[in-house]
Amino acid sequence: MLWGMSRVLVTSMPFAGHVGPTAGLAAELIARGHEVVAYTGAKYVPRFAALGAQARPWVRAQDFDDADLAATFPAVGNGKGLRSGRANVELILLGTAAGQAADIRAIVEESGAAGRPIELIAADQLALGSAFAAEALGLPWATVVVTALTLASRHLPPAGTRLLPATGPVGRLRDAALRSLVAGVSRRMLAPQVNRVRADAGLPQRVNGSLDDAYSPHLVLAQGVPGLDYPRPDLPAHVRYVGRLAPAPQPGASLPAWWAELAAARAQGRPVVHITQGTLDVDPDDLLRPTIAALAGGEALVVATTGGAAESVLAPVPDNVRVARFLPHDQLLPLVDAVVSNGGWGGTLAAVQAGVPLVVAGATLDKPETGRRVAWSGVGLDLRTGSPSAGRIGRAVARVLAEPGFRQRAGELGAALTAAGGVRAAADHVERLIVARNPS
Repeated sequence: MLWGMSRVLVTSMPFAGHVGPTAGLAAELIARGHEVVAYTGAKYVPRFAALGAQARPWVRAQDFDDADLAATFPAVGNGKGLRSGRANVELILLGTAAGQAADIRAIVEESGAAGRPIELIAADQLALGSAFAAEALGLPWATVVVTALTLASRHLPPAGTRLLPATGPVGRLRDAALRSLVAGVSRRMLAPQVNRVRADAGLPQRVNGSLDDAYSPHLVLAQGVPGLDYPRPDLPAHVRYVGRLAPAPQPGASLPAWWAELAAARAQGRPVVHITQGTLDVDPDDLLRPTIAALAGGEALVVATTGGAAESVLAPVPDNVRVARFLPHDQLLPLVDAVVSNGGWGGTLAAVQAGVPLVVAGATLDKPETGRRVAWSGVGLDLRTGSPSAGRIGRAVARVLAEPGFRQRAGELGAALTAAGGVRAAADHVERLIVARNPS
């Protein structure tokens, strides 16, 4: 722990899956006596303020509600398909970056004028304006990785190609060719927009236009452990796996009237299966309804969360299904035998840390990368689609429940996630970076 208090700016894209880990780090820094300024969308400002942070909303950056992206960015549509993915990068990630950078510059200048300078920025890796602002201001920054780590490597296929690492010479040639192809596409499609944002921030142009440029050269806090990621002999030394950056528990979380049925089911030898689509891709036809159909009337007690929609969106449901909008993972997962998920990284880490195997079916944004790692690491199955049939889901759930190797591997990696330290380890690394950059 540092002797004395430092002032840290924590930034987060206004998505629930991003706010959880960044708020967890902010809470730990505050508990250690540091002063935290949090910068995020207006929807999540109260979340950081409740922790004791000085929470600041997006002003120049185009704000939005993550529960209805299409209202602000119609081109994103339903979030599915290549066109939607491209709109997400161009309009949300890059399109808001210049405004983020301007907001952050104003916050840093205001803090300096008040005699409490920002000493470090801890930035969500997809809050791209944070990286541009930190570079322009000459401030050290730490990247908080809210997804599976996607840093380019000479030993891996490019992120987003949905391929596992090559195991032979032909595969390695394939991966090299794909890396070259993706780099060329990035230069043509992303570099112009990246460089416009960099120019707005007063920065020189970059040739490749890769989003990897937003990763800090000082410190990268990667959620996860090596066993959940592919081997990377060229992993930079400043990348630190810190386990799961668990969000601070929300006070007063209410539990449904049927909650006691979970422990009772397990006591009777009945499996409990949890279905979740997170809070972003919440079309119930993608995964919730097919899974309910697959497990209807079976032995398992099925617990489905809608991600915010009313429970009635799934009505009527079979007798062995229970529905809630949200449930606290820290209380739910110890009572669960398997999770069916669309592959949100935070939820995946929560399941593994609890020793629960997964069935993943995700097709948008970073979800396929999560599915590949779940299968590769042995903690579950990847259905390699975002809209699986009820039959495929049913067979996959039966398999992860029946084969003890999945639960055993989840237990092993869950223990490793806990041992990695989580927010405590992340805060330790942040403090070391502050000392290293400010030795006096």
